[in-house]
Amino acid sequence: MSASVVVLLVSHDGARWLPAVIDGIRAQTRPVDRVVAVDTGSKDESPALLASAFGAALRLPGNTSFPAAVQAGLGACGPDADWIWLLHDDANPEPGALAALLAAAEEDPGADILGPKLREWPSLRRLLEVGVTISSTGRRETGLERGEYDQGQHDRVRDVLAVNTAGMLVRRSVLEELGGFDDALPIFGNDLDFGWRAAAAGHRTVVVPQAVVFHAEAAHRGLRRTSLTGRHTHYQERRAALHTLLVNAPARSLPFRVVRLALGTLLRVLGFLLVRSVGQALDELAALVSVYSAPRAIRSARAERRVRGESDPERVRPLLAPWWLPYRHGLDFLSDLAAAATHQASDVAERRRAARADQDPSSFAARRQAAAEEDDLAEDAGWVARFVTNPVALLLALVVLLALVGSRAAFGSVAGGGLAPVPTGAGDWWSLYLESWHRLGPGTAVPAPAYLLPLALLATLLLGSPAAAVTVVLVLAVPVGLWGAWRFLRVVGRLVSPYGVSRWLILLGATTYALVPVASGAWGDGRLGIVAAAALLPWLAHAALGFADPQADRRWRAAWRVGLLLALVSAFAPVAWLVAVAIGVVVLGAAAVVVRSAVRSRTVWGPPATALAVVPVLLLPWWLPALLEGAGEALLLDTGRIPGPVADGVGLLTGRLAEGGAPAWTGLVLVALALVALVPRATRVPVLVCWLIVLVTGGVAALLGTVTLDLGSVSVSPGPGFPLVLVQGLLVVAAVIGAQGFLGSRDRWRVPGRVVAVVLAAAAALVPLVTLGWFAAGGADDLDEDSRAGIPAYMLQSAETDPSRGILVIRGDVEGGVSYVVRRGDGVTLGEDEVLALTAEDEELTAEVSALVTRPTLGVVEALAADGIEYVVLPAPADGEVAAVLDAADGLVPASAEDRTTRAWRVDPELDPDAVSDPRSFPESWVRPALLVVQGVALVWVLVLCLPTTAAAAARRQS
Repeated sequence: MSASVVVLLVSHDGARWLPAVIDGIRAQTRPVDRVVAVDTGSKDESPALLASAFGAALRLPGNTSFPAAVQAGLGACGPDADWIWLLHDDANPEPGALAALLAAAEEDPGADILGPKLREWPSLRRLLEVGVTISSTGRRETGLERGEYDQGQHDRVRDVLAVNTAGMLVRRSVLEELGGFDDALPIFGNDLDFGWRAAAAGHRTVVVPQAVVFHAEAAHRGLRRTSLTGRHTHYQERRAALHTLLVNAPARSLPFRVVRLALGTLLRVLGFLLVRSVGQALDELAALVSVYSAPRAIRSARAERRVRGESDPERVRPLLAPWWLPYRHGLDFLSDLAAAATHQASDVAERRRAARADQDPSSFAARRQAAAEEDDLAEDAGWVARFVTNPVALLLALVVLLALVGSRAAFGSVAGGGLAPVPTGAGDWWSLYLESWHRLGPGTAVPAPAYLLPLALLATLLLGSPAAAVTVVLVLAVPVGLWGAWRFLRVVGRLVSPYGVSRWLILLGATTYALVPVASGAWGDGRLGIVAAAALLPWLAHAALGFADPQADRRWRAAWRVGLLLALVSAFAPVAWLVAVAIGVVVLGAAAVVVRSAVRSRTVWGPPATALAVVPVLLLPWWLPALLEGAGEALLLDTGRIPGPVADGVGLLTGRLAEGGAPAWTGLVLVALALVALVPRATRVPVLVCWLIVLVTGGVAALLGTVTLDLGSVSVSPGPGFPLVLVQGLLVVAAVIGAQGFLGSRDRWRVPGRVVAVVLAAAAALVPLVTLGWFAAGGADDLDEDSRAGIPAYMLQSAETDPSRGILVIRGDVEGGVSYVVRRGDGVTLGEDEVLALTAEDEELTAEVSALVTRPTLGVVEALAADGIEYVVLPAPADGEVAAVLDAADGLVPASAEDRTTRAWRVDPELDPDAVSDPRSFPESWVRPALLVVQGVALVWVLVLCLPTTAAAAARRQS
């Protein structure tokens, strides 16, 4: 006598699929013995379809869960049912599906749960599942590639952890023994939990690929909504995964699993944010909170499983996903993200070419596209072989090696020139950046410079070492700039010419630009801001190429990337934003004059305007407090010690600051090459655009040069660093484009053309060769300052214990004038030097110092104690007259110093412990904390919007 099979069909608003499903059930080669239909509050024609096909359906409320529906249907199956065949209203079985399942059960009597191979409906060929398991992070693992077609490659009957409930054939006795499906999983994930419990109880689950069911996955894909899922299907799926892992995990591994799932959820949230899936990121957090906020439910479910004897982990372990699988998925995600980020701007030229090819299939762009596809096949060789046989790659490696040799002075803790010493730990930078009141000098509310945030992040990643962070910036500035310039010039070449630019030209141009911070003297003077801005500028320009994308949505996405990078560059070189605004206005204005219709669309001018508007928002915690505290000069200065370097008009063109740098004549060669680039007619327009931006940048620099910034003890001019770097970059781009135009012209084959080509090539090669040789030979090695010279060690130790124990360092003499600085903590470190320079002079303290070196009284010394001054130091060589005056002062006790030419005294009156405490009250003291919150939210928002879409994310959105 054959076994009795009852179909248990659960439906909810499935009228669009039910006719095909009903036909599939009726067409089974092994007819079913009975069909029990359960409808959960359908509002469409589902109940009528079920009634006409199988008789009256069991009607349940719309909020009935799948486990409850199955349990209700099981009661209506009758006592004679041996097998229950579960089907969804969107799961259509092939005619031979049931026969194949029963044949496998007859051949293997130990199989208690059997499942078919699921294929996508309506594509019918793509595989969905051939059995399923779960990873240690809760991911549903099918072992299939995304979109994999069924070619019989998985047609082996085998044991699995679980099979989908869409087509699951289960012995009725086993279903009843296990108590059906878990009521805590209303719609998703009950198959995995059921399979896990079955395996732990000694029952086997087998997948039978010869049985095929087509599944539309309507709930998972959002094709229909129920009161149980709403719009947040990912929340339900993730909640089910967390619940399944926690209630079924072995007791000894439960604490570890609780911690791992919490940390893993945070990583998954970050991953979803990186691909701009904000909704899924929030669903992840909501699922974690939902499960972890109900520990009683977890304990109750675990106790129930122990009572049923469903707690043997050894039976389950072989059926779970391998332990290393989540790590492989993580690496795959990072590689996809890196690939998307790397190619997002490079694809601009290809998309523009493809757009032209679509408009005119007979054009050169279409032929070029086809040729490129053929070339890709020829490049299928090992990267090692391509590297060693590629002279350009070998020369690039040599340039990087020589640059690392030249930057040897930056290894370790460096200071000198415009670079102040670094603090001892990254926490000092974080404190300086987050504090609204700094216990520096006399105490100040001038905000910390904006570049401290990226430096603090970098130092934290480097095990909390600020010295390592500065070293990384200085050492990698040339390689990073080289890489960015290479990518930018390659894309520009493709935009200008369908042939692209010669790799030799890109090599010369990228190397010349990468050495700009070295040749200008900024690197040797420790001007960290100029060096960092030079390394970041080609990446900013590369992102800005997205404004030329033919697709409007990509132009808007480029706006967020440009805004983020421009904010980063402006943090290191504040003038960059003003220059960018001027360039944006002039370029859009010129475009409106030339092609008026081009800028009428909001998708044309909107992205650049958005990018410019992002910068003030991201830098708000620095800009607004600086203006409120009367330190607005910071928005026009180069970062680093004050006074900074200066550059006149000639220096701007030649790329040289007033002091230091490579031989100046190399800069003149680059100017000459950029001028000659105007000759080729084919590339004259883009070269003119470069020169137009050079003029705009020079005009901004000239206007800033007329401004004098009064910082109390010194008057300075706005920083020329970024305009200089930008001008040099534009000259390099113009020279490369012009050279490509010359190579593509017919004149190059004539004898005069050949001579000109040889001369220009020699001149172009000479610039990076001379600069690189000068750098490698140590021409930029000025970073050797000793920040603690002249101050006794015990005084430094005392100052480091408490910021209120300051050291008054006096230099100069009475006739020539004296200068002073109050040193607190571990000294004036990077970032603090700018805060102090921008702090308004404390006239009361200045008067006290003046009285101290001329006619000191006990009252003056007591005033110093009230200001938190513990020691007074005259560094070597100490002026004798000043020293004699201080020796005679009441309240000053002579103190020892290692150097005999250094004089020191201890302030005898008791110090005021609150000397440099914040005197402000609410709400004034809360302005910066509030701005930091705004910055944090804005930063996360911009990061989410600017990051690329991976292929996997795009596929999810399309589905």
